Amino acid sequence: MNASAEHEPEPAADAPAPADDEPHAPAPPRPRAPASMVVLATLAVGATLWAAQALILPILLSAFFALIGNPIIRGLRKLWLPRFAAALLVLIGGLAAAGLLANQLIEPAGEWVRQVPREMKQLAPKLREMTKPMQEANRAAQNIARAAGGESTAKPVQVVKTELNDPYKSLTSTPKYVASVLAVVLLTFFFMVYGESLQRNAISLLPGLRERKITVDILHSIEREISRYVLTISLINTALGLALAGALFWLGVPLPEALLWGTMAAILNFAPYVGPLIGMVTMLLMGFVAFDEAWRALLPAGLYLVLHTIEGQIVTPIVLGRRMRLSPLVLILALMFFGWLWGIVGLLLAVPMLVCVKLVLARIEGLEKWSKLLE
Repeated sequence: MNASAEHEPEPAADAPAPADDEPHAPAPPRPRAPASMVVLATLAVGATLWAAQALILPILLSAFFALIGNPIIRGLRKLWLPRFAAALLVLIGGLAAAGLLANQLIEPAGEWVRQVPREMKQLAPKLREMTKPMQEANRAAQNIARAAGGESTAKPVQVVKTELNDPYKSLTSTPKYVASVLAVVLLTFFFMVYGESLQRNAISLLPGLRERKITVDILHSIEREISRYVLTISLINTALGLALAGALFWLGVPLPEALLWGTMAAILNFAPYVGPLIGMVTMLLMGFVAFDEAWRALLPAGLYLVLHTIEGQIVTPIVLGRRMRLSPLVLILALMFFGWLWGIVGLLLAVPMLVCVKLVLARIEGLEKWSKLLE
C-alpha cells in the first residue's frame, strides 16, 4: 500500500457546504426616487396635461362618449347586428338627438343672451330693495367712522383696462372649433368600433397565457362597470333635467326656455357640488327676471334644490350603490384640479375619470387599499 494514501487527511465533518447549496442572499431594496424628483415629475405631468389640452381633451371626450355608447352597442350585438353597424347607428342616433335639442335651444339661448343686459338693469331695483337694510347699516357705520375721524381722505385708485378687439379672431377660431368637434365625432366612432380589437391586440403582447386571461377578465369587467356607470349617471342627469324643465313649464315658463334650463341642469350635474351651486344661482337670477312677485321668483331655485336633493340623496345612491361613492373631499379636490387645468370640460370629466381610477384600483391586486382611500 501507498504510505502517502494512509496519511492523507480525511475531510472534516463540519466542513462548509458547497457554494451551490448556500442560501441566496436577500434581494437589495429597490431604489426610491427622492421627494424632489417626485414633485418635479408631478409638475411636469401637470404642465404637459395643460399644454397638450388641445390634443388630450378630444381624446378624453371621445372615450367618454364611447363609454356611454358601449352598453347600447352590446345590446344591439345581441340582435345579430355587426359592431360597425351598431356603432354607426348609435352615433347617428346621438348626433340626431343632439341636433334636435340644439335646434330647440338655440333660439331661447340667443334671446336670453340679447336680453341679459336689459334684464339685469330691471333686476337692479329689485336687488336694491332686498339689500336696503344692509345699505342702511353700511351708511350708519360710515357715519360713525366719520364722526370718529377715522375716514380716510385718500381717493381709490381707478384702473382703466384697454382691450384691442381683433375683428378676425372669431373668423380664425371658428375652424378650430369645427375641427375639434369633427375630431371628437370621428374618434368616438373609432373607439366604439375598434376599441375592443385594439384592447385584444394589446393583451396579446403579454408573454404568458395565464397573464393574458387574467388581464382580459380584469379589463372586460372594468370596461363594463365603467360603461354602466357613465350611461347610468347620464340617464339620471337627463331625468333630472327633464324633471326641472317640466316643473318650470308648470310654473309658466315657455317650453323652449324650460328645456334650456333643464339642459343646463343636466350638464352641470356632472360636476357635483360646484355644478348644483352654479345652477342654484342661475335659477335664482332667472326667477327674479321672469317673475315679479318675490315668492314666485324664489320658486325655480327652490324646485331645483328639491329635485337635486332627491337625486343626490335617494336616486343615485339606490341605483349605483355604495361601490361607486366617492369621498366629498376627494371630489372637491378633483374638481378644483381638473377645473383649473381644463376649464368647463375638466369639471365635466373629473368625476367620470375619478370613478374610472377607483374601479381600476379596486380590480388590480395589491392596489385595493388605494381604492378605499377614494371612498
